[in-house]
Amino acid sequence: MYEVNRSVIILRPKQPFLDWLQSLPGELDPALTLTELRENGNAILVPAVDRLDELHEFLSQHCLALFEAELADWCEEDRLWPQPLTPTLFAQWFDVGVHGVVTDLVEEPLERERFLPFDLSDE
Repeated sequence: MYEVNRSVIILRPKQPFLDWLQSLPGELDPALTLTELRENGNAILVPAVDRLDELHEFLSQHCLALFEAELADWCEEDRLWPQPLTPTLFAQWFDVGVHGVVTDLVEEPLERERFLPFDLSDE
């Protein structure tokens, strides 16, 4: 086992997020449930912290970028996103689990691939 020099936050959508997904044009699986969305919430590695209040501070500084990334995962057209995006709206749409310690149980080294966000300015 190895302790990783990161902490983690887990984003779990709430009902307003599912309501927004269901309002989008296109082919959303009508059987998609909030339970399924919440069971597969995104886990995001963040800087390692000693105190959870440091993690909450980091989250407050980055919540709008996280909000945009979550929305873009489902809909690239930012004109269909709720407006304005605010920390309050983020809190209404997501529960955030915070965990200070990340342990790696796998012997194989971690691999990283650069995350390339959607470029929404070309629309």
